[in-house]
Amino acid sequence: MTLSQIVILGVFPLAMAYAAASDLVSMTISNRLCLSLVVAFALCAVLLGLSLEDVAWHLAAGMIVLVGAFGLFAAGWIGGGDAKLAAATALWFGFDQLMPYLLLSSFGGGLLTLLILRLRSHPLPSPAVNWDWAQRLHAPKEGVPYGIALAFAALFILPETAIWRAAIGV
Repeated sequence: MTLSQIVILGVFPLAMAYAAASDLVSMTISNRLCLSLVVAFALCAVLLGLSLEDVAWHLAAGMIVLVGAFGLFAAGWIGGGDAKLAAATALWFGFDQLMPYLLLSSFGGGLLTLLILRLRSHPLPSPAVNWDWAQRLHAPKEGVPYGIALAFAALFILPETAIWRAAIGV
């Protein structure tokens, strides 16, 4: 297995799983994680021999999502970590699979929001009363850990991306 395959087949999915878990239990997605995804993309771009033009298009996709997502953050609709995670993921996907990723993230985020609102309308089960993360998730004034939907969509879309196909030689 090549280094690029390890990064794409291992690091990216693990980073997404970590982002989802972190957002669930702490309602945060670390800057280090998002920066690590950017660095891992740069490493993969070099190892896979992406052209400067391809890299530029990936950068453009990431920047456009970053600007749009920070607009959503400024409006209070998503968290800052969610905005950075979406942009880092867009960097990996480029324009090739950007729309399917954004649509699936939106749909998944909507379902997640409805589920959490439904759960918040019921009391916490007695075993969960002492769990800080469950109390935070259940609190009516708290947000929704949208990173879960972003990570799920990223993992679902990843096998359709050009970078994935290049890594596995398809």
